[in-house]
Amino acid sequence: MTDRIPSAGRRGRPPGTSARELEVVALRLFSERGFHRTTVDDIAAAAGVSRRTFFRYYDAKSDVLWNEFDNEVQALQKLLADAPDELPVLDAVREAVLAANHYRAEDVPELRMRMHLINTVTELGASAVVHYDAWERAISAYVGRRTGQPADSLYPLAVGRSVLAVCRAAYERWSARADADLTVYLDAALRALAAGFTDAVFTDEPKPPVS
Repeated sequence: MTDRIPSAGRRGRPPGTSARELEVVALRLFSERGFHRTTVDDIAAAAGVSRRTFFRYYDAKSDVLWNEFDNEVQALQKLLADAPDELPVLDAVREAVLAANHYRAEDVPELRMRMHLINTVTELGASAVVHYDAWERAISAYVGRRTGQPADSLYPLAVGRSVLAVCRAAYERWSARADADLTVYLDAALRALAAGFTDAVFTDEPKPPVS
């Protein structure tokens, strides 16, 4: 069924994308020097751009860590807006989440670095709430539209929070194992959620597809 919702486009590392180039440089400097000892001027200089150019893309150096995540939220909103009404709600959510995510096993080292910074730098950990909330609200808004209920009412809110929780669990296991694309884990977790986590869905963890 995943062909019913068009892909939002593969993310990865498109050449010549200034925001992405700044992100890569910033992550390297954060890793080498630490977050607090790295300034916006340091990032701009290492990337060969001006301080003004940096602020065309980001409001603060902490925003660099959320560039990919925020792009994912935007992709998710568009995919859900285009989802066919005949799809069951959780099927549409699953297909949209899978289409918005294209992380591969080779992306794990960078993502581990990103998560380490978010988990160890207090101000970054605090900012995570805002970004996770935006992701959750994208789901709740869609469920609200499909059910004719306010996005902050019980069922849209419950679906949004449940989907975010299982996706975070899938992300953690994927980043720990690094043996497949993230979509393998997301698909398994979201199918289990849609099935109501009955005993029948508690099988072995997903395995990478055989090439």
